[in-house]
Amino acid sequence: MNAARMMFSASLYIIVCSARNRIRVRLRRLREPRYLFGAIAGVAYFYFAFFSRVRAGRAGRRRRAAPMPSPDVMAALTASGPAAAGLLLMVVTTAFSALPVTSSLLVFSDAEIQFLFPAPVSRRQLLLHRMMRSQLGILFGIIVFSVIFPSASGYARLQTGISLWLLFATWRVYFAGISLARTRLTDRAASARRTAWTPMLVLVAALAVVAISVARAFATRPVESAQDVLSRLSEVAAIPVVRILLFPFVALVRPFFAEWPWPFVLALGPAALVLAAAIVWVLRTDEGFEEAATQASARQAAARQARIAPAPTARAVGWTLALSGPTEGLFLWKNAVQIARATTGLTLIRYAVPLALIVVSMSTSVMASRNAVGLAMALCSIAIYIAAFTVMLGPQIMRTDLRDDLRHLELLKTWPLRASAVIRGEMLFPGAVLTAIAWLALTCAAILSAAGFPRLSLAWRMSGALSALLLTPALVFAQLMVHNAAAVLFPAWVPLGTSRPRGVDAMGQRLILFGAVLLTLAVMMAPGLIVSAILWFAFYRFIGAAVLIPGAVICLVMVAAEVLTATEALGPAFERLDVTSIERVE
Repeated sequence: MNAARMMFSASLYIIVCSARNRIRVRLRRLREPRYLFGAIAGVAYFYFAFFSRVRAGRAGRRRRAAPMPSPDVMAALTASGPAAAGLLLMVVTTAFSALPVTSSLLVFSDAEIQFLFPAPVSRRQLLLHRMMRSQLGILFGIIVFSVIFPSASGYARLQTGISLWLLFATWRVYFAGISLARTRLTDRAASARRTAWTPMLVLVAALAVVAISVARAFATRPVESAQDVLSRLSEVAAIPVVRILLFPFVALVRPFFAEWPWPFVLALGPAALVLAAAIVWVLRTDEGFEEAATQASARQAAARQARIAPAPTARAVGWTLALSGPTEGLFLWKNAVQIARATTGLTLIRYAVPLALIVVSMSTSVMASRNAVGLAMALCSIAIYIAAFTVMLGPQIMRTDLRDDLRHLELLKTWPLRASAVIRGEMLFPGAVLTAIAWLALTCAAILSAAGFPRLSLAWRMSGALSALLLTPALVFAQLMVHNAAAVLFPAWVPLGTSRPRGVDAMGQRLILFGAVLLTLAVMMAPGLIVSAILWFAFYRFIGAAVLIPGAVICLVMVAAEVLTATEALGPAFERLDVTSIERVE
């Protein structure tokens, strides 16, 4: 008893000190302008995105009363909601139990492995420590959700937060037990294997019994309304066997549907009982703790290292670098081979692209013959959305350029290459890939537009499609130029590799960079758009919609000249770039 009390005190001390030191480090970083400006932008985003909206919503609710559902619907939801939510939770839990997912509760940090594993503490005490430590992340996420939860009542926020904490805490503990049980699935002892298989088999059998009961309830007569669905689920949940099988899941979700305050307080008892039962079960199945914790920690460390510096894969890609050529081609080849070795199935692209075009063309013919304008319009809109997403957000997502190679800056600076050529070469591969994806989506949209927009003339459809195809590389390479310029001018703001720092200040830095990209993109496109507008007013009456094409060509040429000029101007800054100015990820 004394040992458990001492371990509890030590765990609480570690948790409090770790949280306090983390807050101190975050606050100390605000002395640097990049973190200070990022924090200001992040706080402003949270305020205008959530708090001001909540305040405006409260004022609006004071001015007008919100429409309330009918009493019959509210009564059906209160009576049958826990059963429906419990059934859904049962299905999700069974599905995740079958997946080979390792619980994050068993992931120990390097410091915990070095100091706690050799310490004179038992495996159960280490599990209790991790259970206590894991509550920090759960509580922080629930507090944020409760603050932005759209409710006028503080009691509703408190009820939602407590209910979510019980649900997520139980779920995390349960999956830790599943991870511990998986380590004994191939044990030599038959009793150990039975102990490991029992919880998963019981859960699958329980789901099968409940599914059969639900199927019988809905097979008798057709469903009339949503209220009818809830009432049938309530009838199924009232069956004694189903009620027993659903009890843990219904108990965890019932606090969400209980009224405040005393029905909610009474509903917390069964939910807390389920959480306690999960904790006791995990503590009694701690035999595979060392193996599960070691595997989970190693897998987490490997994933973290892969995000920072992915391990290279030796695989033939069928593209040999020429012995001579421009510097830009060297980086185009390097980035393409890097992606090819890290991705499987790239050889299918040569078959997927023509197959997609053939399928889209045949589908357009069928839809046009059947007058399926609505479907063709929806598919055409989806293709346009994919193209717009690729053009506007693709340069931020695809980072196979100088943002990724900042990790190897000390090597790049030793190569006898022109700095401007290095920057242009780094941009070539991601720009070419994003342009190809957008072109494919736009081509599909152009083909579908014949059936989706039959009232639009062929001249407008073709001119718009060709103009979009010409503007795509201009928009993509302009954004890539801004991102790579940020990597040269403000390298400390750029995360290395595919890592993503967390925190309000990091989110603010990304918002500032995104705003800078949009502003710079508007400035770079403005001269071409002005010239295109002049061409429109001068020649539209003569050539009609075809005037869009020379306007797009002018925009493309002017943006290309701006990108070339910017890369030449960034060359001296790249030469002066210091390796120590890059913030390494530990």
